[in-house]
Amino acid sequence: MTTEPAVIHCDQFLPHPPAAVWKALTDPRLHARWWAAGDVRAEVGHRFTLDMGPFGQQPCEVIAVEPDRLLRYSFAATSLDTTITWRLEPEGNGTRLFLEHAGFDLDSPMGKKAFDGMGHGWPSVLTRLATVLGDL
Repeated sequence: MTTEPAVIHCDQFLPHPPAAVWKALTDPRLHARWWAAGDVRAEVGHRFTLDMGPFGQQPCEVIAVEPDRLLRYSFAATSLDTTITWRLEPEGNGTRLFLEHAGFDLDSPMGKKAFDGMGHGWPSVLTRLATVLGDL
């Protein structure tokens, strides 16, 4: 019996305009400060690798871009084969950032372990993002 691929959802209010949040998501120098080093770029078809430390180099490819609104890329195509979507919505004087990390195969031990680990890990990643934005 197979289950539907699992999805992690997180959202966080950031007291910064969408353009600042977008820059943190798409500028490799800033991205490395809050999550992982890699040549991320907001360009459909752009392939890059994120250095996930003990979890190795994870290949990614940008599959959707709407500047200051949406960034979607495949993540860990050779192992997890998941998709990360960042969606930004203006809210008051800041931005509500929505994260969707989709496609975890819970029938696979690696998929289940990654889903559990990343489900717990993403909130702290978003906290680091907020800290980096506060330093700008």
